[in-house]
Amino acid sequence: MKRKSPATRFLISLGVGAFLLIASGHVDELRAYQGAQVAIYAIAIASIVLLTGYSGQISLGHGALMAVGGYAAVIAQIHWHLPYPLTFLIGGIAGALAGYVLGIAAARLRGPYLAGTTLALAVGLPSLANQFHILGGEQGLQFDVGTAPTWVGKDFTQYRWFFWVAVVMALAIFWLLRNLLSTRYGRRWRAVRANPTAAALTGIDIAKAKVLAFTLSSAVAGLSGALFAMLLGLVAPLAFTLTLSFTLVTGAVLAGVSNLGGSIIGAIVLVAIPELSNAVATHLGGSDRVTANLPGVVTSVLLIVTVLLAPNGPKIPRRHK
Repeated sequence: MKRKSPATRFLISLGVGAFLLIASGHVDELRAYQGAQVAIYAIAIASIVLLTGYSGQISLGHGALMAVGGYAAVIAQIHWHLPYPLTFLIGGIAGALAGYVLGIAAARLRGPYLAGTTLALAVGLPSLANQFHILGGEQGLQFDVGTAPTWVGKDFTQYRWFFWVAVVMALAIFWLLRNLLSTRYGRRWRAVRANPTAAALTGIDIAKAKVLAFTLSSAVAGLSGALFAMLLGLVAPLAFTLTLSFTLVTGAVLAGVSNLGGSIIGAIVLVAIPELSNAVATHLGGSDRVTANLPGVVTSVLLIVTVLLAPNGPKIPRRHK
């Protein structure tokens, strides 16, 4: 199969972006919010695909790395008074720095030991955030991005603008990641994942490759965390719980951990599950407790079924030339 050039990918991204942005004018506020949520989840899942699917490192704490990016973005806005587009960059940089530190440790760990380390980060970060006044405690910090700019029109809704921002960022990240994975760095990561010993014998610095993968993955996660804070309007410990980390892993498994494009499928499923679960619970006349817990049950069952029946994700037919 002939690989697409970066220019071709860019044109495809422009076409998809234009279609989505035009289509957003024909949906209500709820769908615009959900569309933005899908784009943000897709970025976060892509960060796990980059880490696990290509470098073979397991993370159960990417929700915590999203929190690092979200808090960094909000603090940059509050204390440095930066415009919110720049705060997204700050969130990505903060995530990269956290990932670099974690990646140094990750280079010496593998399998369940690495998963346990990242899991401890996801468990401990919410409690840690409650201890510092600068982070807002349990109430968190407000992220005020203002209203949509005037050039898009006075009738342009806030969630529609969030959708535009999230979609543009998602397309840019996917274009950059796809091009990166086609370079020697992507080939090195795949070699490290397939056979670390053979990769080392060919001259690849295993530790350096793993640290780089963790750093870049964390930068993408930090960016998605900043976008998530924009969508929620705040950052708080309850927004970045352990459940979020498990949800992202579930989305990556649903997509196929080595399928970057499948991240979009995983994100759509994750956003659709709560709505479908609420509809089922309402139809069955379930209690509030059932309504609250059913999405988690459905997600868990879907994860188990996917691991058993399609561990590599959905099979997408390809045309061969």
